[in-house]
Amino acid sequence: MSALNGDSAGQEWSGRELHGTGFDDDFGVAEPTLLAALADRANETAWMAALAGARLIVPIVAAPTDIDNSGDLAVEKSTDMAVVTLTAPDGQRALPVFTGLTALQQWDPHARPSPVRAAVAAQAAVSEQCEVMVVDVSSPGTVALRPSMVWALAQQREWLPAHQDPFVRDAVTAAASDEPDVQSVLCEAGGADALGALRVVLSLRPGLEPDQVQALAQRVGERIATDGEARARIDALAFAIRAA
Repeated sequence: MSALNGDSAGQEWSGRELHGTGFDDDFGVAEPTLLAALADRANETAWMAALAGARLIVPIVAAPTDIDNSGDLAVEKSTDMAVVTLTAPDGQRALPVFTGLTALQQWDPHARPSPVRAAVAAQAAVSEQCEVMVVDVSSPGTVALRPSMVWALAQQREWLPAHQDPFVRDAVTAAASDEPDVQSVLCEAGGADALGALRVVLSLRPGLEPDQVQALAQRVGERIATDGEARARIDALAFAIRAA
């Protein structure tokens, strides 16, 4: 039997350098600290901190690129491996990721696991125009990451709720600074029924008509929306008016 001197492309193996992926000793087991953090749904800051340093698994599946429809049955002539994206009924796109092989195989036993750091997964979500990421989809511990969380992971920075984020607070204050009728501005959590929402509380001088108040809030909201970084850190925005 003759020895094989090259690979399938006819290139010599001699002199090649093979580099590890960084996950050579990773057997696909979910990290216990990450699972423990995700189990506490109420403590979003804690599980986002755990996710930031975690290894996640992105599913890769075969996608047909050339289909022969000349016969009675369609025949796949070639396929590519592609990242999976999900689409909700409202059109929102999501990137599914998994904490370990067990969760991935429960969802799709045929998907190929691609281990990556959370930042890389989030950057892939942004590249695929996915607004959200879903961790361990179809499992009892499914967790959805809102757009502000995906953006924070992709930027490799600490995530904070919008009402606790100094950058957001400064942006909101600046957006109201040109309004002489605004006496003070506060940033508050949107409430349990509006998870992730920011409530901007405007204290206004007395005597304003309802249409004046509405126009003022609209102007402030538009200024916040034109600040791309602030907008990326706010999942939803609401206003509350209080007398100064």
